[in-house]
Amino acid sequence: MSDLSKNVLPSNRGKKQKIRKSNKRKLSSTNWIKRQINDPYVIEANKLGYKSRAAFKLLQINEKYNFLKPNRKVIDLGCAPGGWLQVAVQKVRSTENEVKVIGVDILPVDNIPGSKTFIGDINDSAIDKKLIDFLGDYPDIILSDMAANVIGHKQTDHLRTTQLIEIALDFTLKNLKKNGTFLVKTFKGGTETELLNIMKKKFNYVKNIKPLASRPESVESYTVCLDLKG
Repeated sequence: MSDLSKNVLPSNRGKKQKIRKSNKRKLSSTNWIKRQINDPYVIEANKLGYKSRAAFKLLQINEKYNFLKPNRKVIDLGCAPGGWLQVAVQKVRSTENEVKVIGVDILPVDNIPGSKTFIGDINDSAIDKKLIDFLGDYPDIILSDMAANVIGHKQTDHLRTTQLIEIALDFTLKNLKKNGTFLVKTFKGGTETELLNIMKKKFNYVKNIKPLASRPESVESYTVCLDLKG
């Protein structure tokens, strides 16, 4: 896999591809396929060997805040399919002999050299212990790109999303090293006021950011929390 650390924007700007119409395929499925095959981030991710276009989101956020530095230890919450793990491994220079990047998800993840993944729920205290025991220390960085499956009911989707943010923040406040970094997926308007206030009390710097790789029509954004207080 190529190193994209110096190129956080896709190079592909080719002619749009068309797909054949099918009576068996729903319009929503056709539109999704059309968007995927013409998405420059999807094309570039495939070319460079990234598990998903989400790798570009982390690359772009890190380009601005530069928290993924060599030798820092990282835990990625909700790590499937592994795009963020790949970026973290590159940036902190994690190796098979000295793994500094680990991830956890309820879904299995293909092996990514330089990382270790666990199947489990971060609400389970046994998983907490397993992650920290494997690292041999508390992490310097905790990442969360977790998102709830939407059902189309705005209030329900909002509550599910907020709950995931709360779970990730709770895990972070229990396990992140002092002066550490927390990056979490949020949504339009940022997190709930209560959660955002907690972040601002616990970290010296808190900022919402929407990377270019996040689709313009998407309500997602990210909250970067730097320098955890003692």
